[in-house]
Amino acid sequence: MAFPKDASPIEMASLGIGMGVLSLIFVAYLNHQLKKNPRGSDLMNKISDQIASGARAFLQTEYKYLTVFVLVLSVFFIALYTADPVSGHRTDGIKYAGNFLVGAILSASAGWGGMAVATDANVRTTQAADKQGLAKALRVAFTGGAVMGFTVVGLGLFGLSLMFFFMTLDLDDNAAGRMLAAQAMASFGFGASSIALFARVAGGIYTKAADVGADLVGKVEMDIPEDDPRNPAVIADNVGDNVGDVAGMGADLFESFVGSIIAAMQLANGDIAKMILPMWVAGTGIFASMIGYFFVNTKDGAKQHDLMFALHKGTIISSLISLGFSAVLSYVLFPDNQAEGWKHFACIVIGLVAGILIGQVTEYFTSYAYTPVKSITDAGITGPATVIIQGLGIGMISCVFPVLIIVATILGCDKLSGGYGIAIAAVGMLSTLGVTLATDAYGPVADNAGGIAEMAHLDERVRETTDSLDALGNTTAATGKGFAIGSAVLTSLSLLAAFKDQTGLTTVDIGEPVVLSGMILGAMLPFLFAALTMLSVQKAAGAIIIEVRRQFAEIPGLREGEAEADSDKCVAISTQSSVEEMILPGLYAVLSPVAIGFLIGPKCLAGLLAGAISSGMMLAIMMANAGGAWDNSKKYIEIEGARGGKGTETHKACIVGDTVGDPFKDTSGPALNVLIKLMSLISLVIAPVLKQNSKDWAMWYWGLIPIGIMLIGTFFVYWFYWKDGIDITADVGGAKSSKEGEDNA
Repeated sequence: MAFPKDASPIEMASLGIGMGVLSLIFVAYLNHQLKKNPRGSDLMNKISDQIASGARAFLQTEYKYLTVFVLVLSVFFIALYTADPVSGHRTDGIKYAGNFLVGAILSASAGWGGMAVATDANVRTTQAADKQGLAKALRVAFTGGAVMGFTVVGLGLFGLSLMFFFMTLDLDDNAAGRMLAAQAMASFGFGASSIALFARVAGGIYTKAADVGADLVGKVEMDIPEDDPRNPAVIADNVGDNVGDVAGMGADLFESFVGSIIAAMQLANGDIAKMILPMWVAGTGIFASMIGYFFVNTKDGAKQHDLMFALHKGTIISSLISLGFSAVLSYVLFPDNQAEGWKHFACIVIGLVAGILIGQVTEYFTSYAYTPVKSITDAGITGPATVIIQGLGIGMISCVFPVLIIVATILGCDKLSGGYGIAIAAVGMLSTLGVTLATDAYGPVADNAGGIAEMAHLDERVRETTDSLDALGNTTAATGKGFAIGSAVLTSLSLLAAFKDQTGLTTVDIGEPVVLSGMILGAMLPFLFAALTMLSVQKAAGAIIIEVRRQFAEIPGLREGEAEADSDKCVAISTQSSVEEMILPGLYAVLSPVAIGFLIGPKCLAGLLAGAISSGMMLAIMMANAGGAWDNSKKYIEIEGARGGKGTETHKACIVGDTVGDPFKDTSGPALNVLIKLMSLISLVIAPVLKQNSKDWAMWYWGLIPIGIMLIGTFFVYWFYWKDGIDITADVGGAKSSKEGEDNA
């Protein structure tokens, strides 16, 4: 036999390991380049250090909770797969637990590393905007975002490739042995997915609780500017940008990146060339992204469309180079069946193009350069109610085109290469994640830069520069969320197909009551999950509102700028609230598929996944795009002076819409991506056990255990965190009377 049919495990993993290491070397280079840029004045450094300290404190608290969760699940894997090994070896328990631990650790490390650099890049971006202008500020902010992007893909591909090699060490050197190794990799994805869920939920609750609390008391009640240092919640708000939009998004796309590769490897059914292809496409995509990074630049005085084109250049060039590499790989890996190789290449092209198209559609619905966002601003003439109505309508109609793109992708790839084609399309879509995630993570850096400029009392021209970058960041964030949703759906569908294969389900009849019941339950879960996270934001924001009002009422001279706010108190409240509120959504997400799988059976669980993927996609797109559109309708007024500019009733109406949209786009919507992937990965991990007991209700007694845990957890959270509620009218009198006294004077 010749390559690739006789490829050894280390040869299969070699390019992934090598490109993962190269990506991490590139991260070191980017960090070195970033540190060449000055950090500015002592006051700017003090503010930046406060933001970094708050972000570290949050992640340390979150990771303490997650350490317990990860260790408990590791023990569960050891017990389950030692007692009932998939390969027949008692070491399966150690393998599955080891994969789970490594996946969780690498996902958490990617979030921590990216967040640490982002909180350093923010002040350097502010200084660049002050001393060197828009072009340099864009470059600095984008470099900070690029560190996040290349950390995610580097750690993800390196860890996955290396663990795959380790999984093969005591298995037969044949197709069956490779398949058993690929099956074990599902727990690697589950580990990454677990961290992503809690990072997304807790980070999203943190950032929007602080944001909503700061805006409602600061801008609406006290009539002070955004990011004003007198506002006690403004540091927590800037911390939230990093823990939610950098660490959270990084963990989310880390999971999608490795999950798509794992799904494709499992659906290869032992075909060596088809198992190599996803790892090598991802590896060459990293190199293509590195090249694309150097093409991102602009000129001073650039408008929004010029700035957007600057970022698009990097993405488009990376995509074209990645397609060239993929064509070569498809030719080299399938020498005996060129037709099959070119079909797989066509699926990669379709996936990459679909990702770009979804990004373009999302940009259209969320950028103030286009009609949808302008229509929301116009609706503000008649008040906040019409802003909300228009925004909801825009969000709903924005589902149409992404759905058509995803459906066309699924049908086309299925026709070409079956379930494997859909999986390799997801890999193609995520192949240039290094530069794609950089454009997304750049946004929070620019947002923080604007906050530092305001708090450090820099010239208005600096704030105008950072506002331009921030408005672009809002659009790239929305585009990134659309991309994340599209990749999550393709990845989840691939994992669902792999679940069917692993459980031996040949057909799933949606007319069968067991399957239909699962679909209905699955369609409900994203709404339950979104509701819990929305209510958590409201509750956590209530605690922030009370604290901000208290400080304005009790600290003499705070509103006049003669005293310093106690920002640490708001950071502590946001941290504690977000960690408490992540428990219940996380519990339901992790245990729902386990409960249904064991209680009823694999057919009902397949229906549950199908229902969750379908409704989760719609709800995620609607919430992310509506929230992004509301946000930029406000920016359109503030930056372009539309409808009379700042301070008008139209502006105030759009601020209300932006506040409503905050948890839509940054908490509930993005967390739904993780929900559908996590449920699919959990199902894939338990698939070998379900296969041995595939009849309905065969293990119903085991299903009672996760149901009991969910009930106990619900009671625990209600009793300790929800029972007493929060009185958001507390301390209003002091705050209002202070303001009224000034007005009367």
